Amino acid sequence: MIKDEFKLVIEQSHERCKNLNISKEQIISSKINEETELQEKFSKNRNMILTAAPYMEQLINFVKGCNFFALLTDGEGCILNAIGDEEILAEAFAIKMVPGAYMNEESIGTNAMGVVIKTGKPVQLSGEDHYVNAYHKWTCSGAPIKDSHGNLIGVLDLTGYTGQVHPHTLGMVIAASNAIEEMLKVKTLHKLQNINNKHIKTIFNSMPVAIVTSDVEGNIKIHNNKAAQLLGNKDNHLKAKSMNGVIGEWDKINKRICNGENFSQDINIIALRNSFPCHLTANPIYNPVDDSIEIVYVFEELKKVQKQAYYTFDKIIGQDENFIKIVEYAKKIANSKSTILILGESGTGKEVFAQSIHNYSNRMDGPFLALNCGAIPKQLMELELFGYEEGAYVGAKKGGNQGKFELADGGTILLDEIGELPLDMQIKLQRVLQEGIITKIGSQRSIPVNVRVIATTNKDLKKEVELGRFRKDLFYRLNVLPLYLPPLRQRKGDIMLLIKYFMKSIGENLNKKEIKITDEYIKMMQNYNWPGNIRELENVVELIINTEAIPTGYFSQSINEDGNNDENVCLNIANVEKEHLIRVLEKNNGNVSRSANDLGIRRNTLYNKIKKYQIQI
Repeated sequence: MIKDEFKLVIEQSHERCKNLNISKEQIISSKINEETELQEKFSKNRNMILTAAPYMEQLINFVKGCNFFALLTDGEGCILNAIGDEEILAEAFAIKMVPGAYMNEESIGTNAMGVVIKTGKPVQLSGEDHYVNAYHKWTCSGAPIKDSHGNLIGVLDLTGYTGQVHPHTLGMVIAASNAIEEMLKVKTLHKLQNINNKHIKTIFNSMPVAIVTSDVEGNIKIHNNKAAQLLGNKDNHLKAKSMNGVIGEWDKINKRICNGENFSQDINIIALRNSFPCHLTANPIYNPVDDSIEIVYVFEELKKVQKQAYYTFDKIIGQDENFIKIVEYAKKIANSKSTILILGESGTGKEVFAQSIHNYSNRMDGPFLALNCGAIPKQLMELELFGYEEGAYVGAKKGGNQGKFELADGGTILLDEIGELPLDMQIKLQRVLQEGIITKIGSQRSIPVNVRVIATTNKDLKKEVELGRFRKDLFYRLNVLPLYLPPLRQRKGDIMLLIKYFMKSIGENLNKKEIKITDEYIKMMQNYNWPGNIRELENVVELIINTEAIPTGYFSQSINEDGNNDENVCLNIANVEKEHLIRVLEKNNGNVSRSANDLGIRRNTLYNKIKKYQIQI
């Protein structure tokens, strides 16, 4: 927006504000949604909230410590998400710039978000460009988020103090909004016609349904990650080579498809992990690359069937005396009705222990559901945990929707990263643990649930309680049966055992031979502190197998005769780390969340490393 055009836009906006009788002394938006209306907004915009969240985090990471906060609104100006530096965000919350508040011109006068809604163009406002005096201290950069038809569906805004105004800030916001738009387009792509294999692998791996293609003889051509999770084995590998190994009556279904029918019905799938009902849609398409006819199968697991726990105690590797005692203790408490709190650093195997406890208990035939409390935006947390009733809000699904607690009835629910649970949800979780009942959104009816809760965290919850970030009553309710998993550096006697195990299992899965590791290199590995714990060790072994070489720079530290490390770390380790990050990102098709999980680090840490090494994803 050029200078004269911008000036005219601001003048026109101020004139409209005067005609609307908006007072310059106004502080709080004149329109703020109530809880029920806000939940409707969250549900309606769930896809955009989830899509925008990592880009908002990345935006804040770029300006971290400079007192900025980012806002996401819908097309009407209703705030859907707000994150940023604690000090300035607290100031914004104090004047009700919170989820549910409207930032359109009619509600709070001239501001970047309101101008974007009016013009459909990105804009940066500072100081007295804002109409109300309370916003004169802000500099705001806003950019539109549009759907594939060019309709405005949201606004992304980055706000700081006027002293931080810089034209580059608007550029970052525009880049982030463009990225969100592109990701939303990718997520809505559902037509597979005329898409070559490379495009399919890039696009349909992000789809929430399992997709498999085969030739007319049933030979499997390609599949997405969701298909591997749904139809593969416990390690998420699809080993079936033909559709006969996936669908019991494939011959009959294939005959109907080849006769020109569009197949769509519920069937029973016989996958490697178990048998379960799915809704299958199958259609023939023309593949211009091979000049052949292929069949696209879309599998959607029926809601009533829950993901099961695959790990058992006999799959846990370790001979360290203290570690064996921990395993035996976990077995003893497996049948307890009390809540179990598993503590330990990232990568120590907390979810493996949670699944093993479930499979060792009298609930082993019941469902096992896991929810990462740090991966779900807090606005959607209640929907995920407790579900909603039919008619709870406009657009609510017919028949309502079950939450994780209702789906886990008779089994176990794993609340991973419990320390990230918002305070308001901590209150509601405390009630569930105390009374054994849930209440869906839009309902007054209490539903009893028989669910055993296992919580995990890498945080010091006692310290979080002292800091006021975690409720004391919930901490004591969760900490009935604490289980501490030691980091790998405290069980170094197990390192060689784990190396052999991963070398064998990963080699078999990748159809590659095991790589011989020298005694000198093993000594380096045993003396390394493994900040990423078992997950990092597994990734290093996979790196060795894939490259068929020892990444000497990774552990290049001079070793004293007594086995202790010197502080002379090889400078080449940065190059090794960069290459390792690239390989893990390529393995996960650029998915940062999955890559961070594989590496045993937080997503924000991985973003910082990607920025540091200028890795293209």
